[in-house]
Amino acid sequence: MKVGMRKPSIKKSISARTKGKAKRAVKKALIPGYGKKGTGWIKNPKKAMYNKIYHKTTFSIWDLFK
Repeated sequence: MKVGMRKPSIKKSISARTKGKAKRAVKKALIPGYGKKGTGWIKNPKKAMYNKIYHKTTFSIWDLFK
């Protein structure tokens, strides 16, 4: 498990803002439960627990400028 600052990736950041944003919009329109809060715990509890701990123990470089 990583602790501390996450390494920024320009490629992944651009992908999430363009292609990823469009994919999420389509999925949200087609799948009724997509993107709802708490569904990760139902679908895959192990991954949801890991992600919760990961996001509490790490921070982005952009968080330093807030």
